[in-house]
Amino acid sequence: MAWIWLEAALPLGIIAGMLCIMGNAQYQIHKAYHGRPKHIGNDMWDVAMERRDKKLLENLSASSSN
Repeated sequence: MAWIWLEAALPLGIIAGMLCIMGNAQYQIHKAYHGRPKHIGNDMWDVAMERRDKKLLENLSASSSN
């Protein structure tokens, strides 16, 4: 009777392990493809602001070198 909890713990451990493996695989694939980790919570607005900031910094460096 004392080992009944093992019947539930084993499948839950397998499920938790598979979720960890899938999450790590997703992280590693994204990092390998893009060269950097994925930014959590990055939506279209954040992407647009990153592009704008990059363009502004490029224009600033180009105008300061003249």
